[in-house]
Amino acid sequence: MNTVADPIPPSSRVPPGPAAAPNGPETPHETSFLEPLERMFATLRRMATNYALLAVLDARRAALQLAWLIGAGILIAVLVVTAWLAGVVALAVILLGRGMSWPAVLGVAALLNLVGAGLVVWRVKEVFDRAPFAAVLRQIKAEPPLAEKTADRKETPAAAL
Repeated sequence: MNTVADPIPPSSRVPPGPAAAPNGPETPHETSFLEPLERMFATLRRMATNYALLAVLDARRAALQLAWLIGAGILIAVLVVTAWLAGVVALAVILLGRGMSWPAVLGVAALLNLVGAGLVVWRVKEVFDRAPFAAVLRQIKAEPPLAEKTADRKETPAAAL
């Protein structure tokens, strides 16, 4: 019978589990000597699998970002080259309108392109003057930075001997 004090009908009650056994003899759970090691290796295997999956997903995301970056770089380069050529053509049209000859206009355009290329080469040369990973190599070798080396040599004349 269903009363207010007992809202759960007897047919839907969950039977007690093995832990709720009446005062019977308890059988100790026999564990193997290797069981903790097996659990540890299973945990390590799951961790390694999770880290590998994370690395694969991160590499996939990085590859997509790299593809977008390369595509955007190509598009930007095409647009910059187009703008440069339009500027050179506009200058050529202005010079032709002022009465300059075709060979002189083409010479000015070529000179302008060579100056632009020279500026780019000069800037790239500065980038390659600095050795890559110089700070890391200096830390590994425990050498002071180049500025400190030259400052020490200027202060101590005995170092020059």
